[in-house]
Amino acid sequence: MNMFGDGLDKAVQRAFTRPIPKTAGAQMRYLVKQLKGTRAVADLLGVTQRTVERYVKDQIKHPRKELATRLESEVKSRWQPQIRKKAKQAAATTGGIVIDTRARFGYTAAPGTTDDARLRHLTVALPPTYAARLFDAREQGAPDLRLQQIAAEGLQEIYFKDGGHRAAGLLVEYTDLEHIEFDL
Repeated sequence: MNMFGDGLDKAVQRAFTRPIPKTAGAQMRYLVKQLKGTRAVADLLGVTQRTVERYVKDQIKHPRKELATRLESEVKSRWQPQIRKKAKQAAATTGGIVIDTRARFGYTAAPGTTDDARLRHLTVALPPTYAARLFDAREQGAPDLRLQQIAAEGLQEIYFKDGGHRAAGLLVEYTDLEHIEFDL
């Protein structure tokens, strides 16, 4: 399960100015145009080249469920690259990113304080530096655990330490994630 990576992708997809193509034929034609040929699309989706050609010509209109899911996912990952780039750039330079999460957070704190993990629901606006780190790590193919660590570090600094005004020795980590959603 790739909750953090998928959440970042969904946040960027909300910046799209036009919806993705709806029909399987239109989605297939878009992929053929992007990948410059039916063979590349067939290899990408795990179907035959002839099957791709039949979708392009609207001879087949309703793909099986797993192919429809893969097809939609591949189209979304390539749709409106300039809009996607601008949204990421805006979040990384001026806007920041909002994290809405419900999770159990573990603490490492100074002696005499509690280190019991507590279930919390947080909605926190992180500054652009954390948005930039999250998007850079995602583009470099970082595993979900690394994205989780970056988000936990951002929550630690902004929410738990209040920008350095309290809890100086506190370290925070996700221990049990129930929900995560990002917004730009």
